[in-house]
Amino acid sequence: MRSPLPIEATGLTKRYGALAAVDAIDFRVARGECVGFLGPNGAGKTTTVRMVTCFTPISGGMVRVFGYDVTRHPREIKARLGVCPQEDNLDPDFSVRRNLLVYARYFGIPSAQARARTDRLLEMMQLTEKADSPIEALSGGMKRRLVIARALLNEPELLVLDEPTTGLDPQARHMIWQRIRQLRAAGTTILLTTHYMEEASQLCNRVILMDEARILLEGTPDALIAEEIGREVVELWDIPEEVRRFVQASGWITEQGEERLFVYDRTGGEVGVRIGRRFPHQSRLIRNATLEDVFLHRAGRSLRE
Repeated sequence: MRSPLPIEATGLTKRYGALAAVDAIDFRVARGECVGFLGPNGAGKTTTVRMVTCFTPISGGMVRVFGYDVTRHPREIKARLGVCPQEDNLDPDFSVRRNLLVYARYFGIPSAQARARTDRLLEMMQLTEKADSPIEALSGGMKRRLVIARALLNEPELLVLDEPTTGLDPQARHMIWQRIRQLRAAGTTILLTTHYMEEASQLCNRVILMDEARILLEGTPDALIAEEIGREVVELWDIPEEVRRFVQASGWITEQGEERLFVYDRTGGEVGVRIGRRFPHQSRLIRNATLEDVFLHRAGRSLRE
């Protein structure tokens, strides 16, 4: 008999009155996978995570975590989860070490084992020197590392990271990426929400793009880039009419931004070369296609409140 999937959702729905925050989505997460949820603000990513982790009741459909229905078995599910929320909800009255030791009591971890795990996780997150410091003495990056350490205290089978590196400097972000890679390599299943497309490309086996409460796309980062954009993107600006007519007549896929025209090159090397030969003085940038291009192409480039 096959063991149940870490996450299996069918028709998962969350409504607030007439508003559908999550609208009948289906998705699966396999053991050992790192799956990223992407999307603009208000797309439904965090609401989905909160339903999976039993913090928000579902309005319809079904979601099972390790075979347990979230509506009937929240205690069994939470015992096997590690959750890093968006906010740094550490206890300011406790030191760094004390935050972990007190949290261990929620899982019934024996005190000797809790101390050993705390020391190991503080070392893993490079916080050993801050073990006896108050929370207010920590930088933003240190707080995020401590929240992740806390999420790992019960040695979870499923680690849920809701925008774990938002607002961090590049050094702190890359340090957390390294730790997430190590956890993934060790077989931990990871569900990640992020606004950073590079983060998703670096860490995720598979990504799910949401917009307006529904799933738009799902696949590996490389496959989605190849299918939606191609190999290269040529950015053009200060475009005379003759260049614009040439691009339109060439049949290439284009997208007009506020100041730049984006031309998608499926094979790579064709668009930039042809434009450069025909119009050598045209301002242009040729670069590799990225997951961010997929995101902007499908979710739009306009700002949302």
